[in-house]
Amino acid sequence: MKKIVFIVEKTGTGYSAYAVDDKFPVGTAAANMTELRQNILDAMNTWRELKGLPDVSEKDVMIRLDLAQFFEYYKVINSSALAERIGISQSLLSQYANRIKIPSEKQVNRILSSIKDLGKELTHLELI
Repeated sequence: MKKIVFIVEKTGTGYSAYAVDDKFPVGTAAANMTELRQNILDAMNTWRELKGLPDVSEKDVMIRLDLAQFFEYYKVINSSALAERIGISQSLLSQYANRIKIPSEKQVNRILSSIKDLGKELTHLELI
């Protein structure tokens, strides 16, 4: 199954999300990302149940954030250290994170790839 993509936007009270594909007229909101993920699944599965379709799971859904929202929500990730790890200017990454500049698709993929690589490293880490 092709992943169902949801665009996430920051609101005054938390986050909202809507399906990119018009064939899925589904949207929801929540106070935080954890709750939003669950609300996306609940909303999507309610719609699918009405259509007589099987449920989807978290692996069937992709959440898409822009860089500014990513750094706002995941404040624990230091953008300066990440820029150094990626090999781009700290100033440039900061401009992307603050919406001063818009990164190209190639640059977004480069940043995302580095973030995912970091996540893989962390899943294999044990602390003593």
